[in-house]
Amino acid sequence: MNRFLPILIAAVIAIGGAVYMSQNSGSLPGVSVAEAQSTDTAVEPAADMIIGDENAPITVIEYASFTCPHCANFHEDTFKKLKQNFIDTGKVKFIHREVYFDQFGLWAGMIARCGGDMRYYGLIDLIYGGQKDWIADGSPATIVANLKKLGRTAGMNDDQMDACLQDEASAQSLVAAYQKNAGADEITGTPSFIIDGTKYSNMDYDEFEAILNEKLGS
Repeated sequence: MNRFLPILIAAVIAIGGAVYMSQNSGSLPGVSVAEAQSTDTAVEPAADMIIGDENAPITVIEYASFTCPHCANFHEDTFKKLKQNFIDTGKVKFIHREVYFDQFGLWAGMIARCGGDMRYYGLIDLIYGGQKDWIADGSPATIVANLKKLGRTAGMNDDQMDACLQDEASAQSLVAAYQKNAGADEITGTPSFIIDGTKYSNMDYDEFEAILNEKLGS
């Protein structure tokens, strides 16, 4: 495991704890990263969220944080072109893996998965596209309210989303997947990409296209 990852996880836990203590009511609108952190090795990591042909010749894994501006830019520009030209055409199987720098990113991930596999990529488009708006003033209550607005746009109701946000087992599963995958792939920043086993840092569409076309032999 990269030495940076335990430091990053510890920082995320500290942020979660600080926000938790700041709530006068003594409870958060959603599960904190600190609460989701588990030493129980029996916790099953959350499954990957996949889009594209399962048998595509190239697999692309993106590691991204919902609160990362560079990740939002990638999804607003490069990802849309990749989807049109490589994912929808059966050339690339794409996996989006969440990185949790803070508990707000975790809450966004819980809302994104709350609608099930079929809604996930549509919801992350909304989350990345409206990143500045839902983060707003940085207040936990405001952030949750704004994320729920996005969820309602995708057809979910408040009771459903409240249940998802308070689901500690689900949060533990998401954090376990983050720790396992980001540690194995030595992820130190976002967005990062694993293209058929090789790691790449953030890049624009032209660079991405060139790498994929080279691997496809075209």
